[in-house]
Amino acid sequence: MTRRLRWAAAGAILLALAAASACSPPAGAPAPSSQAPSVGPSRTSPGESWWRVGAVTGTLASRLDAPWSVVPLASGGALVSQRDDGSVRELTAGGELRTVGTIPGVVSGGESGLHGLALLTADEPAMLYAYFGAADDNRVVRMPLLGDPGALTLGEAEVVLDGIPRASTHDGGRLAFGPDGYLYVTTGDAQQPDAAQDADALGGKILRLTAQGDPAPGNPWGTRVWSMGHRNVQGIAWTADGTMWASEFGQNTWDELNRIEAGANYGWPVVEGSAGRAEFVDPVAQWPTGEASPSGIAAVGATVFMAGLRGERLWQIDTRAGEVVGDPVAALAGEQGRLRDVVALPDGSLWILTSNTDGRGAPRAEDDLLLRAELVPGT
Repeated sequence: MTRRLRWAAAGAILLALAAASACSPPAGAPAPSSQAPSVGPSRTSPGESWWRVGAVTGTLASRLDAPWSVVPLASGGALVSQRDDGSVRELTAGGELRTVGTIPGVVSGGESGLHGLALLTADEPAMLYAYFGAADDNRVVRMPLLGDPGALTLGEAEVVLDGIPRASTHDGGRLAFGPDGYLYVTTGDAQQPDAAQDADALGGKILRLTAQGDPAPGNPWGTRVWSMGHRNVQGIAWTADGTMWASEFGQNTWDELNRIEAGANYGWPVVEGSAGRAEFVDPVAQWPTGEASPSGIAAVGATVFMAGLRGERLWQIDTRAGEVVGDPVAALAGEQGRLRDVVALPDGSLWILTSNTDGRGAPRAEDDLLLRAELVPGT
């Protein structure tokens, strides 16, 4: 890694730390990565902590093939995972697309394949983490990210965690380093609903790991499990106050946005949506499945942005009170088709990844796209 890239990565870490100052890392935790909570626009006034999407200001990349996750780079580019062919694409700062490498062992089929990416820049070289479906399980691997921006390559893959149940659907797959520096991994129930209520199973959970894949210190059961009772979580993010949020696919009735707490049980498969039962945590917001089918989420200030697949819209949720303030507001409804991921950038913009080539959308000639949209203060 060049000195220029090292300094740029360090700058990204400092920006992320500023956004995550409400959560101090435990002793011995790795430094938060550049994928810790994004900083977005200035939000020193509480009245300006609610943000909404303004205009879509450009297309950063086109002709992506079943893209799933996007990770910005300090150089101004990004890495994008492609589910079906298992490749990692680099969007250079100059707007070109090239293949960094193909993750070994990816076996795609149904909703499974290469899913989430996360980048840990605390070490040299930086380490790229990837979640994917292998022949018999879902797993997380990490690889050194080698070379200079515009010519990056992947080093040898090392297994961080395997044995996560895999199926043709409900595979979870989102990765992110939290403000505490630990790796959070979302898993689906892999069509085994009862696993979500088994604290010893990896399916239907949010996991919290060290960078090496061990249970993170302070986990509620001393295992890798952070929360349970999930059907299929594909989005996690932290608002500026350090609160963790997760988007979750429902079955037939309700999709959910949940406030995630250590050791909490979110009810699946016993309940779907709000149930008012003391043993389960109700979602802070829920939608009919036709209006959401949520995947990636991002947070700016106290606003959570949630990408909808079947719903084909970007939901904007004000969480200033730790709950939802007012009604969630939809943006881009029907304009770009299915939306897979959304990422907040330090320059006050959102990057939005479409998902029309995933076998369930109606792809247009240039799909799939990585779009840039501006953020403006909410009213």
